[in-house]
Amino acid sequence: MIRVVLADDQVLVRAGFRLLLDTEDGFEVVGEAGDGAEALLLAREHRPDVVVMDIRMPGTDGLTATRDVCAELPDVKVLVLTTFDVDEYVFEALRVGASGFLLKDTDPVELLRALRVVAQGDALLAPSVTRRLIEEFAARPEHRRPDPKALRELTAREREILALVAGGLSNEEIAEHLVISPATSRTHVSRVMTKLGARDRAQLVVLAYESGLVSPRRP
Repeated sequence: MIRVVLADDQVLVRAGFRLLLDTEDGFEVVGEAGDGAEALLLAREHRPDVVVMDIRMPGTDGLTATRDVCAELPDVKVLVLTTFDVDEYVFEALRVGASGFLLKDTDPVELLRALRVVAQGDALLAPSVTRRLIEEFAARPEHRRPDPKALRELTAREREILALVAGGLSNEEIAEHLVISPATSRTHVSRVMTKLGARDRAQLVVLAYESGLVSPRRP
């Protein structure tokens, strides 16, 4: 059972999501929040598997709440919702620990799939819009950071693994590309995450772009 907290200031949006999840096996809505502060309180109380977080809410916004949830409750995943496909707040949410994002008008089937992916501990990075978002904001000078010491301490193979993760490859695809076993691929990714202190693959992707290890594609 995937336990979910819904955080959105629009009652009708929350009602729609709740109706969808209540009629789908394997999901339980354990709380609803109208702002970020309430979302944090519910996350502390219920320790859900996933918080579905609207990024733009009055009062305490979704970005602040995402930062607080990810810092305080590392086992609680955050799936960010946004109206805009390229939204700087979403990039910041990924940076502080969100496991992915979806547009509010996404297909219900895609929302359910996203919740399952995030609840299993993976990052929702497959949609091309996510890569475009990261590339858009990582390319801006104010978002580029010096190569961190931890990145310099990665082995050549670990840098290669990080670049492939940033390219959107799954563990299985990395294994095929490098002609190694899927288990070895997972081990490499896990070690990179540990060395860089990354919460999940989403943060690995952000770090790869920010550090300059991977360059944003140009049109």
